[in-house]
Amino acid sequence: MWKENSLRDIDIKLINFFRRASMPMARFSLFVIFFWFGILKVIGVSSASPLVQSLFERTISFMSFDTFIVLFGIFECVIGILFIIRGFERVVIPMLFAHMATTFMPLFLLPAMTWSGFLVPTLEGQYIIKNLLIIAVAIAIAAHLEPFSLREKISQKNLTAE
Repeated sequence: MWKENSLRDIDIKLINFFRRASMPMARFSLFVIFFWFGILKVIGVSSASPLVQSLFERTISFMSFDTFIVLFGIFECVIGILFIIRGFERVVIPMLFAHMATTFMPLFLLPAMTWSGFLVPTLEGQYIIKNLLIIAVAIAIAAHLEPFSLREKISQKNLTAE
């Protein structure tokens, strides 16, 4: 009986710890990934640049690639920063989904770079497919938001103004 209670207590403590730590860890992880990979693009040392350049050449050609890669890196850094600032979730999550739409494009537009065979991704393809985890983390963060209600905001302002 003692062992069962002790195990249950440990289980409860661990679960409670993970519940408290999960959202801060999710936010911090997204910050690290987006800021780090973004800054590598800004300073011109990203190993993803050849893939990004190939996609750029197939889709966007109204600006120089050198300008684009810096702007894209800054965009990634901003996404990372916004994930660690509470209150910006409704801004950053759509930004993340727009970013993810572009990152999945090489799977379809650059198959020679992302697939070595049917359902056999190259290293670049694996890198892209793992972004499904980023999407899942963003969805988990969104699922923990309080529902937004304009009526509640207006009535709260009216109450504080009186």
